[in-house]
Amino acid sequence: MLGTGKGYVIHATAIIDQSARLADDVSVGPYSIIGADVEIGSSSSIGSHVVINGPTRIGKENRIFQFSSIGEIPQDKKYAGEKSGLEIGDRNIIREFVTLNRGTADGIGKTIIGSDNLFMAYSHVAHDCIIGNHTVFANAASLAGHVTIGDYTILGGFTLVHQFTQIGSKAFCGFGSLVAQDIPPFSTVAGIRARTIGINKEGLKRQGFSPDLIRALHQSFRALLKSSTPKNDVYEKLQPLCDQYPEVEEFVSFVRNSKRGIAR
Repeated sequence: MLGTGKGYVIHATAIIDQSARLADDVSVGPYSIIGADVEIGSSSSIGSHVVINGPTRIGKENRIFQFSSIGEIPQDKKYAGEKSGLEIGDRNIIREFVTLNRGTADGIGKTIIGSDNLFMAYSHVAHDCIIGNHTVFANAASLAGHVTIGDYTILGGFTLVHQFTQIGSKAFCGFGSLVAQDIPPFSTVAGIRARTIGINKEGLKRQGFSPDLIRALHQSFRALLKSSTPKNDVYEKLQPLCDQYPEVEEFVSFVRNSKRGIAR
């Protein structure tokens, strides 16, 4: 049902399904289409020529720019029309021609996107992906299905991520990276065949990480990913740093539990 609040601004050419639920102060631009089983939270803005299909839940204060496709069926040949969803948090910026697909029955049944993310033009999130908060997808960065992206991660322009890959929090992918294996948290990767080249030092400084913590992460990176020492010996050696720094524990645990292996 359409809201009736004074802040509700819907262009006359927009088409909104009667079952859609929009907060009273949502604005919808010209020629946009909002389908059945769509929910949009307060203070959100939908630009012109946007298509949103459900089941899709969009939180508060999101801004979706023109020509985006939100909540369309997954690009998966196994998809047979089963019900699946898309969930989007608050204060996301979704720029022109961004595509965000719903989940599948073979996956978790939905695609989940957190809050305060920036999706630049032409970026793509496929079915069953899980994206944290405060991430940046530069132009045309694209995820295949079942990818997990941690908080504060940045994907450079034209980064491509293989299905079932995990990228940890506060990682940085250089532009044009082809990511086929897992990327540990706090790391930097680059290359046509992306390789983990070190700790994301500049990014971590901006996040307020202390020099001591950055050194501890660098030491862990060298020990785990650049040394020929048996891994079990490395894990034992790094335990004091894990006990001292939760971030080192997060890094070590990610590497230890990676199913696809680490890109290096």
